[in-house]
Amino acid sequence: MRLQELVLRALMGLDFVISEAGKYGVRLILSLVNNWKDFGGKNQYVQWARERGHYASNEDDFFTNPFIKQYYKDHIKAVLTRKNTITGVVYKDDPTIFAWELMNEPRSQHDNSGNIIQSWVEEMAVYFKTIDKNHLLEVGLEGFYGETMPERKLVNPGYQVGTDFISNNLIPQIDFATIHLYPEQWISNSDEAAQSAFVDKWVQSHIEDSNNVLQKPIIISEFGKSSKSEGYSGEKRDRYFEKLYNVIYKSASSGGACRGGLFWQLLAQGLDGLRDGYEVIFVESPSTTHLIAQQSHKLSTIALK
Repeated sequence: MRLQELVLRALMGLDFVISEAGKYGVRLILSLVNNWKDFGGKNQYVQWARERGHYASNEDDFFTNPFIKQYYKDHIKAVLTRKNTITGVVYKDDPTIFAWELMNEPRSQHDNSGNIIQSWVEEMAVYFKTIDKNHLLEVGLEGFYGETMPERKLVNPGYQVGTDFISNNLIPQIDFATIHLYPEQWISNSDEAAQSAFVDKWVQSHIEDSNNVLQKPIIISEFGKSSKSEGYSGEKRDRYFEKLYNVIYKSASSGGACRGGLFWQLLAQGLDGLRDGYEVIFVESPSTTHLIAQQSHKLSTIALK
């Protein structure tokens, strides 16, 4: 099957997802590209450029090469201006879409200064808003601190990835901030107590900076507890979810910056090929399902006040 046919099938599938979400009052955050090779990723753009005779030395060229940047801009335009084949609504006008994400977990392999990704976010955020002024936009950040507030780099898990939570989110076209949270991977050599302390510091510092520096909302847009980790139990996952949900609710109910949390990842039965240890399958996890439903109800009551 040709690439064009594959893309068309994928977009028709997305048409269906957006249509179904709209029926049930679900609001979507759609990511425009992945940093990682899963589902294509930025490496795919680099490969396309090489196939067309453009020089690209590594994956970081995604952020700097003018041809590759134009490929990505063309992708943004094609998606935002697409008319849903089921609803007839153009994506950029569809209220079912809550927000768009420039890239899931952008990282630079060679530039810890943050300059490369900062310039890319500035350029792409401005371009996005020339097409779509109806939707919110976020970067897709994990939350790593950079050179804007050097003292905050102590909160990082011992390394940087070329992003800057402060400067990236201060760009005017970026409407809200995000953080991800994977202590089992980021500080894998630490015990549970150290990982728990890291979680507390990571979340609180980003909420404080969103309140006081960014003055923008923030969501914890990825978190979870992996069943593949040592000592895992469903009870531990529930306690972890409840801990984060309490922090989120405390902030949201008091008018603070943190307004929500999205766990990774919700799966339906039968999608065994996508299981990665973090999956939550409602029929298999009634206690976790109850916690999620309870938090959703509590946050919805805040929104109605």
